[in-house]
Order: sequence, then structure tokens, then C-alpha cells
Amino acid sequence: MSNPESAVFDLAPVAMWIEDFSDVKQQFDHWRAEGVTDLRAYLNADVARVAMCANLIKVVQVNAKTLDLFEAESFEHLVDNLPVIFNNEMFENHIHELTELWDGKTEFSSNAINYSLSGRRMDIQLKGVVMPGHESTLKRILLTTEDVTQREDARRNEIRSRRYAEGLLEHSPVSLWVEDFSEIKLLMEEVRHRGIVDFRVFIDVHPEFVRQCMSEIRIIDVNQATLDLFCAPDLQTLLQRQEDIFRDEMEKPFKEQLIDLWDGKFFHHREVVNYALDGSVRHILLNFSVLPGHEEDWSLVQVALTDISARKKAEAYLEYLGKHDVLTKLHNRAFYTDELNRLERKSLRPVSAIAMDLNGLKEANDQLGHDAGDTLLRRFGEVLNGVVTRPNHAARIGGDEFTVLMPGADRKEAETLVEMIRELLHINNQFYSNAPLSVSFGLATSRDGETMEAMIKRADLAMYEDKRAFRSRHASSSRGQTAKPISAT
Repeated sequence: MSNPESAVFDLAPVAMWIEDFSDVKQQFDHWRAEGVTDLRAYLNADVARVAMCANLIKVVQVNAKTLDLFEAESFEHLVDNLPVIFNNEMFENHIHELTELWDGKTEFSSNAINYSLSGRRMDIQLKGVVMPGHESTLKRILLTTEDVTQREDARRNEIRSRRYAEGLLEHSPVSLWVEDFSEIKLLMEEVRHRGIVDFRVFIDVHPEFVRQCMSEIRIIDVNQATLDLFCAPDLQTLLQRQEDIFRDEMEKPFKEQLIDLWDGKFFHHREVVNYALDGSVRHILLNFSVLPGHEEDWSLVQVALTDISARKKAEAYLEYLGKHDVLTKLHNRAFYTDELNRLERKSLRPVSAIAMDLNGLKEANDQLGHDAGDTLLRRFGEVLNGVVTRPNHAARIGGDEFTVLMPGADRKEAETLVEMIRELLHINNQFYSNAPLSVSFGLATSRDGETMEAMIKRADLAMYEDKRAFRSRHASSSRGQTAKPISAT
């Protein structure tokens, strides 16, 4: 190499090597003579052959950048420590280089792992070219080794970050949706440009705009928890049947979601109702967020759906317990009191009340046990639940005391309901002939200017009068007089 060429070589800003592969070429010729045709398979069959070829390569010259890159004090220092630089991680790279030369290529490139003499690991972009005039002997090959560790570290970090994000998405215990709202953003910007200030009024007047926005949502990805939540066998089925999932009242919360976005609220949550593909209801806590970096175009948003059906069911049951008697499934005294106060405040009149008392409950408890008494109460609850419908309400207000409140009902309507209750009692007793239900009734309808409390007292007095008559008949029957059995009084 002439002096000018040597100066350029030595001053090059990239690490450069001139190596002699002529002995490798002779080994190639020997293997060809032995019948080797697929060098890659031949080398992979025995990596010792790769090591043998590597040992046949002679380093002729390196430039200053090479010594600097590999932290070598001199050419001799570098050559003496080549095993440190090219360790076993280079085998695959060597196989690629050798196969390219075997196939007659005069240029090759690959990625490799090298080490500096201090042990620093480096990602290397290696490029090689057979120098002109040496194609037949491979006596001179120019190689460049560029340290691309930073670039590869960034690529590996990006892969790790992507896998981490994908792992969070796929293995999250809650339903996650990655969606594109960019078209919705454009639609809303068009509305702003039209001079609309009060967006809520606008979508109240134009509900079709809300539906249009719903149709412009593009779903990018969902996780397995989403498929499980909505009983979808796969993503395609989920996407095809979105109308079965987001139906009925979903338009209303989506409208509020659009208002939040209009006001610049990129993070919000609300409770919604969705449906699984099997038709079952899903009470959902929806958390919406425009992902950082996408605030200008909304092209990447995340929707997290947490199934709160169990919680809502528990809340509903607790609410039910607060207003109902567990044994009879009728309303309880607390509800009855609230309803009575509500009726007192309302101007709706007349209001009728039916007071009822279960005859013989104490005797059943004393003689047969409380389970027998509970059975009587439960049966009467079934009777009342079967005949009393809204706006009327039946309540168990004491141990064996019951009341039906009938807003807007006159005495005739109340008497009709009493007869219906008697008929159901008669039918019920046919199935329980050994333990007939017997009930005392009292009826009252509100008078002009009368309080609800006064009206209830009159119903109670009528019921107690009926109960005294029942006891009198029962006492006469006990003295041996012939009496027709009475199941309901």
C-alpha cells in the first residue's frame, strides 16, 4: 500500500482491518475436492471446522481507529489477544462470512459481538470486501468494524418496552382496549370551526352526531381478558358483534365521554352497562385515557373495563335487605314507614290500607317449632307477592302483622284486592291441608283531611275486630260445637 493510501487507511474514522484469507481459500479447495457442496451445513455439523478456518485468517494491518476501539496498545497487542476480541459468540458470524466467500461473493456484511481488551461488550456492524486483484486467492480482504452498541441498545430497549407493554396488555386482569379516536377528534374540530360553544346543547339537538362518533371508533387491539369478559371466542367475533355488546343505554355514557373530551379532559371514568355475547349483563367501570403523546390527535387511547357486576349485585342485595323482609320477601317496616310518609306528603287521594294478621302463628311456634311458624309466614308472603303489584305495596311490619298500602285506590278497589287475597289463600291451603293459613283482615280508605296515621289506625281496629271474631269462632269450635273450618277470615 502506497504512503498516501496508507495515510487514508490509518486516518479513517472507522475501524479497518486488512486480512489474508488465502489459507482459508486453500481449505475451501480441499473441502470441494472431498465433495463438500453445502458449506453452511458442513460447518454447522462441526463447529471445530469454524474455529480451524478462523485460525487460518492472518491479520495483515489495522488502522488507529481499530486499536482505539478495541483498547489495544499496538498492533502486536491486538493480534496477541484476538481470542479475547472474537470469542465463541462469533461462530455464527464466521459461518456467514465463510459461506459468502465460498459462494464467490466479493462483499459481505453481518452483525457480530466483539469485546474490547478490557472486556467491554460491543455490538459490531461488520462489512467486508475482497480487494481488487485478490478474488481468486482471497489474499487481501478489507473489513470495517463499526461499533453500533448504542443503536442496538436502543433497539433492544424498544423491543423490551414493546414486550413489556404487550405483556401488560395481554396479561392484565381487566379488559383493555387500544383504540384510535382520531376521526372523532376531526369531527369535533369541525363542530368547533362552525362556532359551536355549548357542545352539550349541540349533541342534545343532534343525537345523530353521537352515533356518528361511535361508528368512527377504530379498535386497534384488545386483550384476552376482554374476550373472556364478553364471552367472545376470538377478536374477529368480538369486532363483528360490537352492537350486541354496546347497546341500549350505551349512547348516554358515550355522550358524556364526548363532552369530557370537548372540555379537554383526557382521563375520565364512569359506570356503564354492557352485554356479553351470551346476553348476560355486565356492569362495567369504564376508565378512559388518551395516551401520553397523543393529546393532539387522539390516535391512541386506552379504555380499561373492570367488571363490577358482583359489586353491583352485592349493592343491590344490600339495598334489597334494607327494604325487604328476608323471610317473606315482602317489604319491611322501614320501607313501609318511608312509603307512609311519602304518601302523607303527596296530594294523591284516596289512599287505602289493608291491615292483616296471621292467625295462630304463636300456637304454631309453641306447638310445632319456629320452623313451622316460618313456613306459614313464607307461604303468606308468596300469596301477597303473587297478588299485590305496583303501585300498591305489601309489607311485613311485625312478627305476624302485614299491611298493603294502595295509593289512589278507593274502598271498592281495596275490597276487590282482599277477595283476591282470600282466593289465593284458599288455593294455597288446598296444597297444605294439614297446616291451613288463617288471616284476619281490616280495611280503611282515607277520608278528607285525614292523616295517613289515622287511616292506618282505623284499618288496624277493623283487623283487630276481625281477629276477635276469629278467636270467638275458634273458641266455640274448641268446646265441641259443630263449626265449618275457616282458612281465611
